[in-house]
Amino acid sequence: MAVPEFILQIREKIGNDPLWLPGVRGVVLDDENRVLLCQRADNGRWTLITGMLEPGEHPAPGLLREIFEETAVVAETERILAVGVIGPVTYPNGDVCDFLDIAFKCRYVSGEARVNDDESIAVGWFALDELPEISAGHRETIRLALEPGSAVAYQRD
Repeated sequence: MAVPEFILQIREKIGNDPLWLPGVRGVVLDDENRVLLCQRADNGRWTLITGMLEPGEHPAPGLLREIFEETAVVAETERILAVGVIGPVTYPNGDVCDFLDIAFKCRYVSGEARVNDDESIAVGWFALDELPEISAGHRETIRLALEPGSAVAYQRD
């Protein structure tokens, strides 16, 4: 995965010091209530679709951009599920980041799910009773998406 240019520019100035970044994740559900997941290229784990926002980018369109870039699926956001903090995360090169994470429930609109960039090695739709191993935080986000009209959850992963 390529590090965004704006992150590289900031890292030139601050080195490995902690960096606060906005992130998004989406529970994309199709008409059969299957969940769209990707298998990450960097660690092989299955996850919801996630990403970092570009400077000045609104969270909802930013997530839809990430979903399309990673999976070739067009989706719509329906509602915010949760707002939380992930981190600190220390990367192998020593960079430290904390992420403000905004999770959305999304609805499939069109497109054939496939690997669409170098961030994933697999992409697919999964029935709720056939999910691969995913993190507890991502399972909780899926649970929130399935609760109609639930209030936004404020959490720390």
